[in-house]
Amino acid sequence: MITWKEEINIDADIETVWDLFKDENITRIMPQVEEHALIEKEESEVGARHRQTYREGKRTETYIVTTKAYEDETDHKKKEVAFTIGRAFDIRTCYTFRKERENETTLIYEGTNEGANILGKMMLMFVREKSNKKIVHEFLKRVKTEAEREVENVRS
Repeated sequence: MITWKEEINIDADIETVWDLFKDENITRIMPQVEEHALIEKEESEVGARHRQTYREGKRTETYIVTTKAYEDETDHKKKEVAFTIGRAFDIRTCYTFRKERENETTLIYEGTNEGANILGKMMLMFVREKSNKKIVHEFLKRVKTEAEREVENVRS
């Protein structure tokens, strides 16, 4: 099993950062996601389900993403989702947002990637921690860039 927990400070208010994780903006921070369609419940409900299609090179994979936790408070927000890719990997991700100051937010990104079967478990044995860390850091950097760009656009 692979686990991660990283955080980043973003020079943007908590609502701006949080908005990037809403359905209509998800492809801004996850460009490999080609489709993200609500199929059950409401976006802000625990138990909401989305059909998501992800592209990796020429290959696409479609799976169901289920919301496991959803909190939307003034100075604290959280979204946790779980999904299985290719019947091989059970993935759980959690995004926690903490308001530090009026225009500063801390984003904590944590998750697990666990083999769902023997093949998935074997494949994860060959994933390097350094490679996974790079993916996590690139994601956090993309969120920071998009949020800070949004703040600049509002100021202009």
